[in-house]
Amino acid sequence: MRKSKPKKRIILPDPKFNDYRVTRFVNDMMWDGKKSTSFQIFYDSLEIIEKKMKDSEDAPIDIWRKALDNVTPAVEVKSRRIGGATFQVPTEIRADRKISVSHKWLIAAARKRSGQSMSNKLATEIMAAYNNEGAAVKRKDETHRMAEANKAFAHFKF
Repeated sequence: MRKSKPKKRIILPDPKFNDYRVTRFVNDMMWDGKKSTSFQIFYDSLEIIEKKMKDSEDAPIDIWRKALDNVTPAVEVKSRRIGGATFQVPTEIRADRKISVSHKWLIAAARKRSGQSMSNKLATEIMAAYNNEGAAVKRKDETHRMAEANKAFAHFKF
């Protein structure tokens, strides 16, 4: 490579929970640079989770973390062209990519839900992921199934 890799940017923790992952999630959810709106949506969704899941002993932030763990994939498939044929090669995912993929899947699944406000949709998707249900968990299972089906091509790793 001619150029060196760019430096990792420092992400400041969020003001309420003092957590870096919350800020990273909010950054992934943000549109048009409206970070305060994104923070408000996230905090409102945690309040909705707290109201709806009173019987749970976990705090809303812990429910969110568990939901992200349930959505996080371990492997993914990448297209690799070998000798005129394209193979879906299963590869393990780097730790930082796992985080970004799980955030993006959870946010995309929440945005696809119909009806109510974004905070309600996000809260519903987080609760579904916490219970190993919902579109984001389905996407993770689908990815794992694809990797399992194409396990025979694992020797084509790059």
